[in-house]
This record gives sequence, C-alpha cells and structure tokens, in this order.
Amino acid sequence: MDVVEAQLFLTNRAGMTEKTAAQYRQAIQLSGKTIYSPIEVGDSEYWIPTESLEQLLNAGLSGRSLAGLALRTRSKVVKAAVCEALGYPIPPSFAKVQPRFLGQQLDIYTQKSLNLQIWNEELSPERRYALIEVTSDDTIGLVKVVNGQQLAILDTTGTITTKYQARLERGDASHELVSLADTPGLRPYVRSGLQFDASVSPVKPPANAELLPIQEIFSRLAPLVGTTFPDPGRDQERNRGAALHGAVCRSLGYSRHEDTGQFPDILHQLLEVKLQTSPTIDLGLVQPNSESRLDVEQVGQFHPRHCDTRYAVFFAETDNVTVRITNLYVTSGADFFSRFRRFEGRVQNGKIQLPLPRNFFRP
Repeated sequence: MDVVEAQLFLTNRAGMTEKTAAQYRQAIQLSGKTIYSPIEVGDSEYWIPTESLEQLLNAGLSGRSLAGLALRTRSKVVKAAVCEALGYPIPPSFAKVQPRFLGQQLDIYTQKSLNLQIWNEELSPERRYALIEVTSDDTIGLVKVVNGQQLAILDTTGTITTKYQARLERGDASHELVSLADTPGLRPYVRSGLQFDASVSPVKPPANAELLPIQEIFSRLAPLVGTTFPDPGRDQERNRGAALHGAVCRSLGYSRHEDTGQFPDILHQLLEVKLQTSPTIDLGLVQPNSESRLDVEQVGQFHPRHCDTRYAVFFAETDNVTVRITNLYVTSGADFFSRFRRFEGRVQNGKIQLPLPRNFFRP
C-alpha cells in the first residue's frame, strides 16, 4: 500500500467516501494510460469525478514541502506529484498542452496568494482547475478542484473571456412550465411521487429513478410564488440565492439545504436555480442548450448533458427590506432559448485575474 492509498484508507475509516476515489486511481494504474490519453467525460471506468479527484489530490499532495525549489523545478515537482496521486506514470518531460492533464481535462495552479492568474486562454466550462494552496512555509496545504463555470462565478472584475446572458420578459402569467416534458434521453430515468429520506443530500449525484419529472418539479415549486424573505441587501446576491435555495430544497422534499457552488445547484435533480431581480440572466460559460456532457456519472445508461439540465427561474421584487417572489419559469436547457432571449457573449483576450475569496481553501 503506497502513501496515497494509505491516506485514502485512513480517511475511509473515518466514514468518508475515498475508497471510491482509490478505485479510480487503481483503474488508471492498471490501464497503461498516460496523462495525455483521451478519456470521454463521464467515462465510468477512467474519468475521475471531481469530488474523487479532489480527494486523491489532497491525499497525495497535502503536506509536501516545496521549500527551496526554484519556480520551474517546483512546477515539475507538483506535476509529478499529481501524476502519482491520480495513478498515472510520470512522463520523461511534460508537454506544453492545454489542459496540462489532458485525459482528465485538468489544469493545476499552485497558489501562494489568493490572486489566481490565467494567461492567454479562455476559461473552459468542461475543464477542471486544481488550485493548490502553498502555505507560508512552502508546504502544500489543501487542494480545491473547481470547473470553469464555478470560477466564472468568482469574477468580480469583468475579466472573464466569454459569458453568456439571456433576457427575461415576464409576460402575463405568474407561473410558466416552458418544457412540458424532460428531454428524451432523460425521460426513462425520471419517476413521479418520489419522497426523499432524511439522509439524501440535494447535492449528491443524480441516480436512476431518483429524478423527479420536470412537470413535478414545477408543481412542487409553484407555491413559492407569492412568498417572501428578508432582503440581505443589494450587495448580497449570494445570500439572497441561499435563502431561495433553502426554500427550493424544502419544496422538493429534502430535509436540508446544501450548496457546494457547483453546477447545477441541486445536483441530485439536475436542477439549476436562478433568482432574478432584473431581466438579465447570467448564464456563465455554458449555453443551456449545449450538448456537451456534464461532469457527473451516468444515470443508468445515459450521460446527462447541459441541455438535459432543468432550470427553475424565479423573478422577484424587492424594496431592499423584503424580497417577494412574483414569477416562476421551469424549463429544460434544451428549451431555454425558446422562452428567454439570447444575448451574444463577449470575447476578451489576455490575462484573467480572479481574486479568490478569503475562505476559498478553508470555509
């Protein structure tokens, strides 16, 4: 048993799920694949899901000393450590490709500060970014893995290369079910009348026969129109969203609210929740009708795509004291632009500079 496997074994003894991560690593070790071998997103054998990827990197990298290393040497040492952590052989030299770990659609950034800089390329929604904390004594601390969509949310400077937006025109109806049915690929895996046990998390991966039909999502969320909650303030959009997400989770039948910042918000239902107090809907780096695959495991024999995601768009009015929900629109990603007008994304070049939150590595 090597160091990484030992770390995973010990944390698994504490009731965590790293055993699954270790199995992915073992599959990579036995496959003969290199970091440049292409792997289809969501491949059940070799594509390491983001949660497991983060577990493996923390087990393999945390605590390693980088003291005294020149920057180029440090970069090579870290890349070699990532190879070992994921079960890949270390190549004689690292090719200058994007992303660096092509097979897992993974780029790595060592961060001694909370200022993330990405040069001469756009953020990609499908790419994973491993941000590796380097402490003041030049030791690797924690590793966080996020995708481009999640990084886009952190952009407060307007430097993200491409963002998509749409416009909401309210119309006369307070409730609109835009999509009368789920996308054909998803339909065999939905089930009406589901009741969720208290142990079921709204951010666990979706599973066969655990997905509500889009019509039932609409009916369960419809009573939220007309409800109110205290407004935390104009500069507190994230807290406004958290209040709504909690109400959505309860309405869908979950006993608790959880939010990991991933897309979609309620992963267990492939449901993205939008709270709008203005007509402009920010969509991040992905168009809802995109047929690219989501970074999730298969549901039955089907791999969900962005266009299979369900969207609950709430419009609300506020007097800066109380937020009142006035409208609900529920649609699949595939039908999103049949109801909401698309804006064209902007393209910028050069450096992307993202200030990471103070609690990014240690919430």
